[in-house]
Amino acid sequence: MEHLQTRIKNLLASGKTYLINCSQEDASFKPFFKKWSKKEILGHLIDSGINNLQRFTEIQYETKPYVLRQYKQDALVIANDYQNADLAELLEMWFAINHRIINVIGHLDEATLKFEVVVDNVSYDLNFIVVDYVDHMEHHLKQIMN
Repeated sequence: MEHLQTRIKNLLASGKTYLINCSQEDASFKPFFKKWSKKEILGHLIDSGINNLQRFTEIQYETKPYVLRQYKQDALVIANDYQNADLAELLEMWFAINHRIINVIGHLDEATLKFEVVVDNVSYDLNFIVVDYVDHMEHHLKQIMN
């Protein structure tokens, strides 16, 4: 997990460097009505972090296989009104959640990483879910910095 912890730290560093230099106007710009702004993408990453922190923690004590509950991404972005949120506050939340995730995944052992996780009736292991979380973050950071 050390390599994933390092990846998250590097993504946080590059995202922060980019976003603290981003104007509110640029961070709030929506290229199309239904397309997310940079702030909304960051908000989505916060929601992803919140949900995955809960998953990475719960799987350690819940009945196996752990059935992953999906969340309504678009509805959460709207409900949290990330478009009108303060960018500095969003960055702070994103950092805090991911530092907690770094800590949690650092304590996952080989047996825990093999726990079965069911997503839409397909089985994976926790290791796959953790890697997917980091890949997902990287994908959306590329969208933000593009």
